[in-house]
Amino acid sequence: MASFLRAFNASLVRRPMLTQCATSLTLFAAGDVVAQQLIEKKGFDKHDFARTARLGFYGGALFGPLVTKWFQLLNRLKFSSPTKAVAYRVYLDQFVFTPGVVAFFFGSMTLLEGKSFGDASDKIQEAYVPTLIRNWGVFIPTQVINFAFVPHHLRFVVVGVVSLFWNTYLSSVNAQKQTGEEQPVAVAEIGEKALAQEID
Repeated sequence: MASFLRAFNASLVRRPMLTQCATSLTLFAAGDVVAQQLIEKKGFDKHDFARTARLGFYGGALFGPLVTKWFQLLNRLKFSSPTKAVAYRVYLDQFVFTPGVVAFFFGSMTLLEGKSFGDASDKIQEAYVPTLIRNWGVFIPTQVINFAFVPHHLRFVVVGVVSLFWNTYLSSVNAQKQTGEEQPVAVAEIGEKALAQEID
């Protein structure tokens, strides 16, 4: 495990885009597997592999490059004090970048399912606000810790660990309209509890 972590850390430094895209692909796909098997309890005989593939594609080809460039931009910004650096980076990340990314996720996933732009608009209107609010509950404290204490090349990894729970939640919310089930609040709560345990 230690050798793997050293190799992963070295790859983050040498090939940040490739490594972070591969990590994002893995985490989004893993989040969907957890959502289908542990939350929705489908069983592997009824597992929707196309859905897992769509989530993995979104993570690796769309979200991964976008968030990699975003973190690189945030890391280049200079501030007069460490406190201001954390405050402004968290503000920019959560109140400028994230609102667009949440809409981008639901729109992209709906189109990848072969549906229309009208369907994408309906999905965004339905899921956007509750998802964004829960995102703030999980990722504002995550990013405060991340920008305050974590070396810049490892910040994506911290987000990735928390995102395993968050991606499970996103996958369930995205599938919600198809199944007609209530919004999977429990998954977001799992992520919030895991973050609280890390802080303690």
